[in-house]
Amino acid sequence: MSNRIHLYPLKTMDFKDLYLSNINQVGANNKWKQNITGKNVIVSVIDTGVDDLHPNLKGQVIDGFNFTNDYKGDISIYKDNNGHGTHVAGIIAGKYSTDNEVIGIAPDARILALKVLNEDGAGDVKSLIEAIHYSIDWRGPNQEKVGVINISLGVRIDNSDLHEAVKRAVKAQIPIVTAAGNYGDGNIFSREYLYPGAYQEVIEVGAIDKNNKITAFTNTNEQIDIYAPGVEIMSSYLNGSLIALSGTSMATPHVSGAIALLIDQERRKGKTLNESEIFSLLCKSTKPMNLGHKEIEGCGALYLS
Repeated sequence: MSNRIHLYPLKTMDFKDLYLSNINQVGANNKWKQNITGKNVIVSVIDTGVDDLHPNLKGQVIDGFNFTNDYKGDISIYKDNNGHGTHVAGIIAGKYSTDNEVIGIAPDARILALKVLNEDGAGDVKSLIEAIHYSIDWRGPNQEKVGVINISLGVRIDNSDLHEAVKRAVKAQIPIVTAAGNYGDGNIFSREYLYPGAYQEVIEVGAIDKNNKITAFTNTNEQIDIYAPGVEIMSSYLNGSLIALSGTSMATPHVSGAIALLIDQERRKGKTLNESEIFSLLCKSTKPMNLGHKEIEGCGALYLS
């Protein structure tokens, strides 16, 4: 799998300013004011695993599975030894701690940590397919089900079994949110594809900067549904640390966290939404980007009100 991470060293910005910027940019705090925090929504994070001992993620991981050969192939050890999955999980459901002032989009959501990439960030499409099926079939201790699947990675070549797994998830009413990829050439009219992002059934996420402008690195294509912040996003990392990373990998969990908030919002009204209804509500939670080309812009830039 291709899984390139863009890292921009922090020099002039304060950590607190960084953490507040992406939260405010997508309007997550507007939902928090309504006591909507993603409570008990399960987000499957298919990635490098998650450090469930990180101060911002303690108690946030409900379960997990290791699909790699790391830890001698022990399926019960899904701890992150790369950092990418922990960063993604922190953007979705990180909680405030006295040691680290960082919080995720849906701080009361729970994480199902599925490790499909090894310490080097490498893996195979078979593990990704198995993880999607695992997400669909998983049941928690109280028969909880996965509400949304986050895939901040992908492969360059189309795979029919991967596509079938995606279709099965959507049929099970589980939205899949996936990264567009970081192989853009700076021209929004050129087409770059990464799978499963390019499948019509998923919610494909492109990256924007702090001014809601499309980044030079993000893939662009007619299947992109929504854009979210993907530049210098502060979140959890290895050994209890914090770091700012950039990429569509970071944009994607903003959308997964937003979906967790929307599911929580509708549950409080006594409503259970299907996948199509979730997508429709998500598209209404956006701001126009005024590109003049709807097929490139999709629904616009994520903004919760």
